[in-house]
Amino acid sequence: MAAALIWILLAVLLAGLGDAEAPQTTLQPLVGRVFVHTLDQEAVLRHPEHIDVPPTTPVTYHAHLQGHPDLPRWLRYTQRSPRQPGFLYGTPTPEDRGRQVIEVTAYNRDSFDTTWQRLVLLIGDPEGPLLPYQAEFLVCSHDVEEVLPSAPASRFLTALGGLWEPGELQLLNITSALDRGGRVPLPIEGRKEGVYIKVGSTSPFSTCLKMVASPDSHARCAQGQPPLLSCYDTLAPHFRVDWCNVSLATARDFLTDALVTLLVPLLVALLLTALLAYVMCCRREGQLKRDLATSDIQMVHHCTIRGNTEELRQMASSREVPRPLSTLPMFNVRTGERLPPQVDSAQVPLILDQH
Repeated sequence: MAAALIWILLAVLLAGLGDAEAPQTTLQPLVGRVFVHTLDQEAVLRHPEHIDVPPTTPVTYHAHLQGHPDLPRWLRYTQRSPRQPGFLYGTPTPEDRGRQVIEVTAYNRDSFDTTWQRLVLLIGDPEGPLLPYQAEFLVCSHDVEEVLPSAPASRFLTALGGLWEPGELQLLNITSALDRGGRVPLPIEGRKEGVYIKVGSTSPFSTCLKMVASPDSHARCAQGQPPLLSCYDTLAPHFRVDWCNVSLATARDFLTDALVTLLVPLLVALLLTALLAYVMCCRREGQLKRDLATSDIQMVHHCTIRGNTEELRQMASSREVPRPLSTLPMFNVRTGERLPPQVDSAQVPLILDQH
């Protein structure tokens, strides 16, 4: 383990020293389409022309994004064993558009030679119409490395064409079942990890696919019964599909949802505004109509109160009004005595002694 780490560090150091001499390959992945690049020893290892590389030479690879220790989030690397090729695969998203550089280091486990290459990924948008009809299948009879080459993938699409409406099928994504929470199978012959394969098309789903993905079919699967597969399984026997794990998806047009979300509250607000304006502006009675509807006695009473109020206000503002009794000297009605105003009223008894 320690020796392997030392060789990896030496390989990274040598790769950093040989930037100018590293071969470069330009690839063009498409957004929303599966991308697969095979790493084989003939393409990665550089040997003199007179030296032949045995086909069973053990070679391992290490790939990472330039300037980063790991790969981009949409890209995965897998290799079953050092004597088998490695694969870089994944599906770029719209956020991944642009240029990405992947550095791949190869290690020859026999001669301990180390070489590396640079993959320039120019991620762009696919041409042609969108693929609104998408379906995902769980293939239990294969590992992810077995369907990444072009031949098995083409064979799967050809076999799936018998279950779909006529139209061109395209691979959208390939994911190992282990990445979806699947369990590692027992080391028994014939046991595979499983792989999810996502396919898209411009043609609608067939009645057979709609039936196998219906709620009734899923209910039968939950009870341990076989799903509702009304057509012949054209994928068998090369591909064993778990028909209880088939999912169909149709691309939605969010324009209608956006219009409903924006227009409905706007129309309700306009309706409430118009109703409020009608009540406040068009339903006013007016002073003349209000006076005609009021009785004469009530009007006279109201006018009298207003007149008296105005008169009191004018009297309060005038200085010629007689002083109120509270400011006059106290007068004893019985004795006729008056107390001067300067006397402190607090010291004068409220009830005088009676003689």
